[in-house]
Amino acid sequence: LIVFGFLTSLLLSAVLYHCRQNVPAASHYLLPEYSLATFQCDIPLLSWSLAVSMTLCLGCLSVLVALALSVYVLQKLCFPYFWRDLLFLQKVVRYGVKLEVFKLTSSVRTVLDRFLQQVQRIPDKPFVIYDGNVHTYRDIDRRSNRLANVFLEKANLRKGDCVALLMNNEPDFLCVWFGLAKVGCSVAFLNTNIKSKSLLHCFNSCGAKTLIVGSDLVEDLDGILNSLLSDNIQVWAMRSWTKHTEVHSLLDKLESASEKPVPAALHAATSLKTPTLYIFTSGTTGLPKAAVISHLQSLKAAAGFWAFGATEDDVIYVTLPLYHSAASLIGVGGTIELGATLVLKKKFSASQFWNDCRKHDVTIFQYIGELCRYLCNQTKTELDKVHKVRMGVGNGLHQDVWQEFQSRFGKIKMCEVYGSTEGNLCFMNHIGKIGSVGRSNFFYRLLFKYDLVKYDIVKDEPVKDQYGFCRRVDKGKMGLLLSKVSAISPFFGYAGSKELTEKKLMRNVFVKGDAYFNTGDLMAEDHEGFIFFRDRVGDTFRWKGENVSTTEVTEILGLVDFIQEVNVYGVQVPGHEGRGGMASIIVRSGFIFDGKKLFEHVVRDLPGYARPLFIRLQEVMETTSTFKQQKFHLVQSGFNPSKVVDPLYVLDYKQKSYIPLTDTIYQSISAGEHKL
Repeated sequence: LIVFGFLTSLLLSAVLYHCRQNVPAASHYLLPEYSLATFQCDIPLLSWSLAVSMTLCLGCLSVLVALALSVYVLQKLCFPYFWRDLLFLQKVVRYGVKLEVFKLTSSVRTVLDRFLQQVQRIPDKPFVIYDGNVHTYRDIDRRSNRLANVFLEKANLRKGDCVALLMNNEPDFLCVWFGLAKVGCSVAFLNTNIKSKSLLHCFNSCGAKTLIVGSDLVEDLDGILNSLLSDNIQVWAMRSWTKHTEVHSLLDKLESASEKPVPAALHAATSLKTPTLYIFTSGTTGLPKAAVISHLQSLKAAAGFWAFGATEDDVIYVTLPLYHSAASLIGVGGTIELGATLVLKKKFSASQFWNDCRKHDVTIFQYIGELCRYLCNQTKTELDKVHKVRMGVGNGLHQDVWQEFQSRFGKIKMCEVYGSTEGNLCFMNHIGKIGSVGRSNFFYRLLFKYDLVKYDIVKDEPVKDQYGFCRRVDKGKMGLLLSKVSAISPFFGYAGSKELTEKKLMRNVFVKGDAYFNTGDLMAEDHEGFIFFRDRVGDTFRWKGENVSTTEVTEILGLVDFIQEVNVYGVQVPGHEGRGGMASIIVRSGFIFDGKKLFEHVVRDLPGYARPLFIRLQEVMETTSTFKQQKFHLVQSGFNPSKVVDPLYVLDYKQKSYIPLTDTIYQSISAGEHKL
């Protein structure tokens, strides 16, 4: 517009000039000496013409500036996150296109392939720092090669076999994982907290016939070793020798094993949908379920850090257990994708956290909400903001802890990620809005179909219309989050019984024949597109960063002789993330409640996070119209002895018993003085 206005003004000036001279235009161009003379005597006219030109130019420029300013203001008022959304989505789409190219060309590149690329590119760069020792990309590659050769020659493992891995956080977790992957085996990550019955169930569900166990966990197998051996499961320990003749040692065989890579054909993948891992998650069926993790899911998770803006220069601190998808798929996979460095910790320590960050120049850390709360509860020091941490990636961070964390430790960008291990939907809060678990917008909805539907908490079921279809909630209202199963968002389900997979699906949700993954989470989406977690429904709640299956706990408690009926649920505990376990119990006729016996039973058969913290004795168990146990009112009443008329008990490790929950103990728990 500016150029057009300027040229038009010059043309107008030329016309006025020739009209005033009353000379044909042709004469003007044919008689240059005449033109020059005229030019010398028409300076005022020319100045006036140029003034007109400049005025028109400035007018056009003003219109453009006003238009640009209006667009800018409109965008800031109505679409404040437009450009950040667009740039973030552009990265997501670009990565998705790369995965689609893998499908079309049958040239599948897995996380292991990416690791081998990084070994060639940056062999001497630190990959894992653990307990003060540095392991380069080449170091991990060579040790995993040794293990792969042992697995082939000594353990007789073959491509397609499933192998269970029971290890705490350590570099050998990665070496064993990669060694098995190089042989072409799928790997089942076992939760190190699970007990005998659940552990045996894990082998049956994923079909593993080999177990690799860490050196510090061998003794934990004493109670089930005979059962494993009777099921023809071979056990290998990361030791030079074992006292059990039936348990094979690995470390002594590594010394003579070759560092040469095994044939690449063993781990070559032909489809992104091929299962590569099994990660166990607690659900409504009681015992752990083996979520099928395909190469596609692994690659998507590995892009998380990159999507949030991480680079190969970052140092990533992981204290979460590697048997969880957050640490293994996002943490380790994301480090490999970037070619960055991973600082690995065996267990989270609030007192050592910031010292470790300063010592290793950590720039990114992984978290769960409880971890950040523990850090905020530490004594304040002058070094709280002395570190290089710029980003945290995780989930479950409550708004109050989020604000306190940033106020105390600096403006660290907290990037919330929402998604279950087996789920087909992921939200990412790339904006950093406090309290939100993720971000959605028009572009996101075009790619990933999800809906929030009305849910009756009392009846514990979705609300249906007269035609039997679910009803969507309005913006800002709470609803059950459902994610449509499609080619873009497939649901791979669980290993074992197909019923487990089918139970997580809802069919005929809005139209006949559709299928949605039921997240089991009550969420809300505000008018700006931010997603907020509200609560969980069904038979699962989270405590200490773990999913607790109420059905599993119910089955274990039901084995106690004095318990006739039990209803397990989660209650909010002041100062803690998630929900603490509570069990409402009916004592069998002719028996009395025995706190010591119950304590011994839960400690022996349940992991720490799944043990009920509180017991409520009832005479009658409330049920719904469909004879389901009623949890809603129990959850609402909580464990306050001044509001609950039934006898209440609390788990006490010092007295090794469930003791009466008094007002004094309740106040101590509320004040954070009583450790749970």
